[in-house]
Amino acid sequence: MERAFHYATVTDAISELRKQGFTVDFNLKENRAEAEPTEFASEEFEISDVYRYEGNSDPADEATVYAIVSQSGLKGILVTGYGINPDPFSAQILRKSHYSKNLLC
Repeated sequence: MERAFHYATVTDAISELRKQGFTVDFNLKENRAEAEPTEFASEEFEISDVYRYEGNSDPADEATVYAIVSQSGLKGILVTGYGINPDPFSAQILRKSHYSKNLLC
């Protein structure tokens, strides 16, 4: 089943994803996704959904919200900035990861 949601704000997206069981906060650490104390290589998780937000007047307001699921079933959220100075590790690890639209239940 394909989802066609787009939430008005980053906060709305995070709130709704939490209701769907994406409760872990992931961070990027070098070339891995981290949910303390565990780290995951790109092949150890899938991106189940992506929401992009562009700032109306300030490129610093631009962000992407990722709903991700580890192979062990850990569901969480990763928020990254993009725009003028995106984190090069973010782009690299997310390009290597798998994207599956049908993981949201």
